[in-house]
Amino acid sequence: MISVPFDNTFDFGATDGSAWVMNVQPVIPITVGEWNLVSRIIAPIADAPGGVVLPGNPDPIGSGRVFGLGDINYSLFFSPANAGPIIWGVGPSANFPTATDSRLGTGKLSVGPTAVVLMQPKPWSIGVLVRQIWSVAGPESRDEISQFMIQPFANYNLDDGWYIYSDPAITANWQAGGGQRWTVPLGGGLGRIFTIGNQPLNVRVGAFYNVEKPSNAPDWYAKFTVQFLFPK
Repeated sequence: MISVPFDNTFDFGATDGSAWVMNVQPVIPITVGEWNLVSRIIAPIADAPGGVVLPGNPDPIGSGRVFGLGDINYSLFFSPANAGPIIWGVGPSANFPTATDSRLGTGKLSVGPTAVVLMQPKPWSIGVLVRQIWSVAGPESRDEISQFMIQPFANYNLDDGWYIYSDPAITANWQAGGGQRWTVPLGGGLGRIFTIGNQPLNVRVGAFYNVEKPSNAPDWYAKFTVQFLFPK
């Protein structure tokens, strides 16, 4: 199916104050022969004090708050159309320097591989998504990018469309020094799939605590996601 999530993250406990980031993340699959080609776009819109902490922009500067579009990520997964019990996809991923303010982006074009593996033994859906990107172009005045992300995810399905989930995005900034490299959140939440009229929706809430983080990153964050579903 085509899905369009609006994924809201509210950060708390950072040294420069709270922040809000909404990732608009359409996922669009098409079938070509024996393969599914799955496009995933992540377009972040942020409101933050002085900018967003990012690899390549670890110490955002400037007074007041900044609002705008961040760097857009595009990933393309090649996945077998007739998958067995293990569903998988691999492909390229790219971060584009689309930020409307230098404090909301890295200023670099970054590319690398990404992969996902998924299993659905009822009542579970479990899997993992990984990605590594390196900067290949951009101003020399901005830091080089080498960022790793691994996101294990698990859903336990309940009755009447309800489910419990956890999907912490664990990241490593390989350019950073020792204790500033990893961000490791732990947490989870509750969601439900239902319809309004003829429109299927997936709505969920959750909270995550960063057990390991750079010194200027938030202590914890809350999430609220509304996902529009369009079965093909």
